[in-house]
Parts: sequence; structure tokens; C-alpha cells
Amino acid sequence: MPTRNLTPHIINAAILGFEEQKRHIDKQIAELRAMLPGGRTEAAATPEAPKGKRRKLSAAARKRIGDAQRRRWAESKKPSEPQAQPAAISEAPKRKRKLSAAGKRAIVEATKKRWAAFHAAKVAEPLVAKKGAAKKTAAKKTAVKVAAKTTATNKPQKKAAKAPETAPAGAV
Repeated sequence: MPTRNLTPHIINAAILGFEEQKRHIDKQIAELRAMLPGGRTEAAATPEAPKGKRRKLSAAARKRIGDAQRRRWAESKKPSEPQAQPAAISEAPKRKRKLSAAGKRAIVEATKKRWAAFHAAKVAEPLVAKKGAAKKTAAKKTAVKVAAKTTATNKPQKKAAKAPETAPAGAV
């Protein structure tokens, strides 16, 4: 478009013409949207909505706001200082707990008993496997009961369903 022959009067006329075309196109778009099922009847955006004026701040107000923000920023960037603690806590660090010799001995004995019961059940299992499936389950229950009785734990023993206390005849 050559710019030599354009005067302000011609430019204003062109702007008005384009705005009229835009209104005509927006109207046609709204009609087409109304034809769609569940379509909107109003335009998607209102381009001619007036914008509100921004509030102007004085230079002094902008300076106060800036100074306050810089102060907050500096405060957040400071290295954090440890909280003041009561004298009793800061003087003595927490003692590390130690296991007594008697406690360690009790744990070792209980572990040995558990392993012995486990191995006793493993040894009894192959002998019973040859006799049959019914005898095998009875022997397992017995071995579990024997292992439960030999282990020394602080938990109370649960009562199991009635089963013979000894191995069936011929199992050993």
C-alpha cells in the first residue's frame, strides 16, 4: 500500500470500514454458533469492553512499597540463627543408649532357641514326607507347636486347634 497519498481523512475512513466489516463478521459467527446444538448465543469475547483506569501511585508511595519489599527480601536471605533453647537442653547432649551384657545375652539365647526350633522342624519334615500328605500336615502342626513352646518370647502363645501333642505312631 503506497503511503504517499494517505491522508488522515482516508485512514480514518479505512478504520471505520474495517470495524464495520468486523461487526458484520462477528454477527455472522454468532448466528452460526446459535445453530450448533448447545451453542452459545453471545460472542465468545467482547473486544469493545472498556478497560478500567489504573490507579496512579505517587512517587513517595512507590518508594515506600519498594523499600518495604527490599527489607522483606533482605530478611528472607539472612542466614537462619538457631532458636534459643532452654539451658538444660543446650548443656547436655542426648546420651546414646547402650545394650547391657545381660540384655545382649538374652537376645542371643532367644535367637539360638528360634533357630534350633526351625532346624528341628526342617529335620522332621523329610521323614514325614515319605509317609503321606495327611501325616505330613499333622507332623507340621506338631513341629510348629514344639517350636512355639521352645521359643522364649514375651508374647503370649495363641491356642491352636486341637491336634495331637505327639507325632503319630510310626512317624519317627
